[in-house]
Amino acid sequence: MDAPLVLTTTIEPKEVDTEAHSLDVVSNYPLEFYQAAQQYALPWEVKIEHVKDRLGKPEQNFNLLFTHNTTDINKGVMCSAYKTIPTMIEKMAGQLELARKIRAVNIEDVATLVVDKHFLRDIKGNLRGFTSQQFRCVSCNAKYRRPPLQGSCTICGGKLLFTVSEGTIRKYLEAALQLAAMPNMPLYLQQTLDILKRRIESIFGKEATKQIGLKTWFQ
Repeated sequence: MDAPLVLTTTIEPKEVDTEAHSLDVVSNYPLEFYQAAQQYALPWEVKIEHVKDRLGKPEQNFNLLFTHNTTDINKGVMCSAYKTIPTMIEKMAGQLELARKIRAVNIEDVATLVVDKHFLRDIKGNLRGFTSQQFRCVSCNAKYRRPPLQGSCTICGGKLLFTVSEGTIRKYLEAALQLAAMPNMPLYLQQTLDILKRRIESIFGKEATKQIGLKTWFQ
């Protein structure tokens, strides 16, 4: 999903993601910055030059300074814990444990932001996509808005699959419910998740059903 679709040899700063425009381009921070930090001032109350301040000017493409040198820019973490930790529940436990150790972080705020800005939007988006999804042939990759009556691909006879599966919708649900159950979490968030869980269960059922033959009962 992160594979580049377009490569360009000339970077135009105005066309880069706007998040990059907030990058500061100074070689050191002024004394006023540290004094304001002691007073818990808001970030924008101290003027520090950013990329966005240079947009449209000749200096937007050079002298983008930094505060700390490094011998090798590739000496960072090569494989993040997000890849090595197997389940989403364990990933969240690690993030919350880190939040507990940092005095500047409010653990309830971290949990609320993760649920509200990430999990909820992902679950709702996938649920919406499930109700309007296409069906894809595993052999020739043909796509159908509605499955043919014959139950297979009309081009090659291959098997048809969902483009949005039940697992895609449920993958963050359990983690979100566990976070919402933490002390001091917003009641509105808990109620929203409860309603969302009921919607998912109304579509897929509370648990997977297993079809068995009558002879099973007479053995």
